[in-house]
Amino acid sequence: MGTIVKRGKSYQVQISVYKRGIQNRLTKTFKTKTEAKHWEREMEIMKGNGTQMSHWTTPFAEFYSDWVYLVKKNDVRESTFQNYLYSIKVIQKLFSNIQLRHLNDVIVQRKLDEYSETRSRRTTNDLLTKIKTALKYAHARGYIQHNFTSILKARGVESTNPNKVLSIHDYKKLRDYLQENLHDETNIYFYLVLETGLRRSEALGVRPEDLYQYGIKVRQSISPTSDDTRLKTISSYREVAISEDMYHLIKSIPVKENGYLFDPRSFSQANELKKLIKQINLTGTTTVQGLRRTHASLAYANSLNDLHISGRLGHKSLETTHEYYLESIPEHNAKEDTSLLEYLATL
Repeated sequence: MGTIVKRGKSYQVQISVYKRGIQNRLTKTFKTKTEAKHWEREMEIMKGNGTQMSHWTTPFAEFYSDWVYLVKKNDVRESTFQNYLYSIKVIQKLFSNIQLRHLNDVIVQRKLDEYSETRSRRTTNDLLTKIKTALKYAHARGYIQHNFTSILKARGVESTNPNKVLSIHDYKKLRDYLQENLHDETNIYFYLVLETGLRRSEALGVRPEDLYQYGIKVRQSISPTSDDTRLKTISSYREVAISEDMYHLIKSIPVKENGYLFDPRSFSQANELKKLIKQINLTGTTTVQGLRRTHASLAYANSLNDLHISGRLGHKSLETTHEYYLESIPEHNAKEDTSLLEYLATL
């Protein structure tokens, strides 16, 4: 049982807790003895229900760091783990020495809003996802009393997505240029991403043994921050159909000494694409990721088969495909508008 001690005009409650066999005490002061008794009983009930109160005084930043190293390290690939390591610094800066017992939806939401003031909603949502997962783990282990993660929200600065989907006009202009300049392996690389929707890292990981008539077995992913060549998810291990022309084109690339078709040590594709877009005067700009989104959006406009497209992109859920990849093509919007107006006129 806890003890209640009168301290002047207030009452201090002391609860004994054990952490790694060492006795510690949780203390809290109240204005009235009735309030003190209520809290003391509540704490003893929680102890009886398995709440690990000894962890209450652990700073959230310290708990989060331990969770990343002890739990997430074995759950994610190395490049993803590097992202978690960066998030530790963010959590330390945001939460400082705030203890687990003091966390609630108001405090965490305020910290998220502070972080989101100069960041996009997507960046904030990425941090929120990590915080939610860590807090759910803490609740499951009895380190915190309530799971309030469902009411946390990600806000942020509305920013333009740099990974823009190309219009059909720009797509054709880029494709035609690439087809006419395939003596440059960088152009072949862009052409491959545009036709297949492969991730940038997956295209770099293609080896001769991954080719078959007519397709590519996606088996590796090359990262600039890690030697880990595993793919992002189980769903990323897939086979992607390619055209006969693309098959013979890829087959013609000299194999590098390390066994890859493209130089996996080169991560200059982003800058090379910027130069290329400027050189051929596209009306819009995009990124290598934008080429992947363009492929997905054109594929969807052609078939409306989102399940097939999601599998082709290597996504583990249709939600990811719809939320981040599929976008209306301007020319298709105009066509649909015309069709709709013509229909309305006949009513």
